[in-house]
Amino acid sequence: MATTVILRRPQVEARTGLSRSSIYAKLRDNPKRPSEYDPTFPKPVSLGAKAVGWIEHEIDAWISARIEESRKAV
Repeated sequence: MATTVILRRPQVEARTGLSRSSIYAKLRDNPKRPSEYDPTFPKPVSLGAKAVGWIEHEIDAWISARIEESRKAV
């Protein structure tokens, strides 16, 4: 049985190359900065009152999709 791995924000930053603010900007639809919102970016999972994490395979799939998209653009 496969194990679900939860990544904390610093791990997501390291994997994606995104800053903390960029990660949260991708999650919020902001009319003042519509280009920052990315509805395909994985949503965090609540781990407690003030803790969230992201599912590893969802982050990996998002990265793979970005790679695929960039290869098609060339």
